[in-house]
Amino acid sequence: MNETILKFQDKVKPQFFPKHQQAIYKRLETKHSTVEIDDSDPLGTEMVLNIGPQHPATHGVLRVVTQLEGETIVKCVLDVGYLHRGIEKLAEYKTFQEFMPYTDRMDYLSPYSNNVALCLAVEKLVGIEVPERAQYIRTIACELARISAHNLWLGTMLMDAGAVSMFMYTFREREKIYDIFDKLAGVRFTVSHCRVGGIQFDMTDEVAKMISDFIDNFLKELDGWHKFIDRNPIWINRNLNVGHVSKEEAIALGFTGPNLRASGVPHDIRKAEPYLVYPAMDFSIPTRTEGDCLARYFVRIEEMEQSAKIIKQCLQKIPKGIIRADNAKQTYISKEEIYYSMEGLIHDFMMVDVGVMPPKGAEVYHAIEAPKGELGFYIYSDGTGTPWRLKIKSPSLSNLQVLEKMMEGSMVSDTVVLIGSIDPVMGEADK
Repeated sequence: MNETILKFQDKVKPQFFPKHQQAIYKRLETKHSTVEIDDSDPLGTEMVLNIGPQHPATHGVLRVVTQLEGETIVKCVLDVGYLHRGIEKLAEYKTFQEFMPYTDRMDYLSPYSNNVALCLAVEKLVGIEVPERAQYIRTIACELARISAHNLWLGTMLMDAGAVSMFMYTFREREKIYDIFDKLAGVRFTVSHCRVGGIQFDMTDEVAKMISDFIDNFLKELDGWHKFIDRNPIWINRNLNVGHVSKEEAIALGFTGPNLRASGVPHDIRKAEPYLVYPAMDFSIPTRTEGDCLARYFVRIEEMEQSAKIIKQCLQKIPKGIIRADNAKQTYISKEEIYYSMEGLIHDFMMVDVGVMPPKGAEVYHAIEAPKGELGFYIYSDGTGTPWRLKIKSPSLSNLQVLEKMMEGSMVSDTVVLIGSIDPVMGEADK
């Protein structure tokens, strides 16, 4: 390695970086040792550059350590963990329902998907059958969350590339979705609307009309966005052939979600391992083969169209009925029953105190297709109302595994586009 770089690292490590982070530099040196570089570097074009963890374009507290040769990234090492909150350990001291608000704060751009992923895992573990109406409402809310998350990705991605106006257009649509969640769940952002065995509040006719009106208007907006973006020469040049990941590399490195499908792998859990009411829905899986940043854009914007299609079908097919399983030992009973029934009050107290108790030794893994990819919960039960172990497979962390490969050989000016194209949220990457 260049002596100037080594001296620079030796100089700054004791002053600015704690011991646990010095491993980052050792990894850089190890990776660098296989690459031949002219040690003389007479023009001083080689340097180590930190991007983040406070940089606004790293989408959170992501630290990217890059070694540059001129303006080309020779080597890259990611440093995650700045947002670590230990929620997997906290889950061991919470009932399953008490843990629900923590899932809201993982991928906080699509909290409803996180709620549903946890509930489906617990319901599979205990053997709870969720009423059909609740499943339809969950499906509608999950697809609204997907549209909301992709809207934010699209707005921030274009803003990183210089198109600030598009950021305002996408956030206007997200505000409408938040208004819907406010009416449906009583909360705009961190909803915690799901319950083990169903949902908290039913969907009223007013909410159904709000959703229908939003979808009709949003599809018109999408047509305008296609005209505005699809052939924009600046957008095309910033993304075409940038951050290429082949089909084989995507599978080997753990890509998931829209990023995986943009590399030519048509894998979507909604089709591969159907859950909720997706088997009854008619929709397609957008897939591209180019594997670059532009392909990731097309996959996500086409996914929003498919989400709108799913929501319209759900609104047409949703049946009447109850919204939670009719078993007071498995899920919360209605609040109305608590007011006039002593048995209801007792059951509610027991659910709050100890929660639903799966069999001892039971374990389960269940995953959903969240906006960013496969979001799965692994739960092992010791027979109490709290999990003995709970582990989370988060798509943001899986996708970040590929970023090092994408950045090496790219221009430093492409870093914001490369990071933005995989759409990481550090709240679920660090957990």
